[in-house]
Amino acid sequence: MAQTSVAHISENATQLAQRLVQNVSLVVRGKEEVIKLAVVSLLARGHLLLEDVPGVGKTTLARALAASIGISFRRLQCTSDLMPTDVLGGNVFNQLKGTFEFRPGPIFTQVLLADEVNRTTPKTQSALLEAMDERQVSIDGETYMLDDPFFVVATQNPQEFYGTYPLPESQLDRFLVRLSIGYPPPGVERDVLNRRGTDPVQKIDAVMSASELRHVQQAVDSVRVDDAVLDYLHRIVIATRSTPLLSVGASTRGALGFERATRARALVEGRSYVLPDDVKALAGPVLAHRVKVAGAVAGTSVRDDAQRVIRELLTVVSVPL
Repeated sequence: MAQTSVAHISENATQLAQRLVQNVSLVVRGKEEVIKLAVVSLLARGHLLLEDVPGVGKTTLARALAASIGISFRRLQCTSDLMPTDVLGGNVFNQLKGTFEFRPGPIFTQVLLADEVNRTTPKTQSALLEAMDERQVSIDGETYMLDDPFFVVATQNPQEFYGTYPLPESQLDRFLVRLSIGYPPPGVERDVLNRRGTDPVQKIDAVMSASELRHVQQAVDSVRVDDAVLDYLHRIVIATRSTPLLSVGASTRGALGFERATRARALVEGRSYVLPDDVKALAGPVLAHRVKVAGAVAGTSVRDDAQRVIRELLTVVSVPL
């Protein structure tokens, strides 16, 4: 009886998740796999880092996700002079009342787009850490809870280094998935040129409510991971720590997020159980930004090198039959 209940919840949640993917695909066209990864990050209660050149749809993807669920969205343009209070908010003296009042910052939303996050200082970057981990912020000894759901989408341009502050390992580790959107297929780009300035996000309707999103996130917890698949996932994590190709391997936080992401992907794909293919598909997006290539120096190839090492590890770690 209990198994039937879980199966029913998973089926309903899968339909909602797939509807969300399809709706966002109406706006971000020709990028279904990217959209699935973004939805996986959201359903797994993680956060998303989009690393790509400007103008390929990073902001549009974040806005389309929020619009498809009908939840609040705010954009934070990160600059070198941005202060933590500009993100979190702070206490302001009300002269009429003679008291201090808390004025919330842009982080008090449900989908926060932190645009060009590596252009702001480490001090301001760190203001996001507590919020991303614990869904709360602490200001002047007071703790303020954030809305549920709370989803951070951060962007950065990997081609620019002047005037930027590379995200430290502790910050990168807070992002469940890192991905690149890439340029659209030529046919899709031609259609975009024909829009003549119209905003496609304004034309899509919400296909899921906040309460339904929470329902789907809870259903992710019910997706089954067999011991053999879990052992396979763990062997990959251990391999990142033992290979001489990497000087820093995946953290325990990364391993937990990896496992949770595979369950979310299985649900999006219409299954109530995780396959080794889910593990393979997510190893790069979930682990590559959490590791450090041995002997690596700052440069545009760092991201590609980490992904290459993860792909090599997948070829040597035995897959369960």
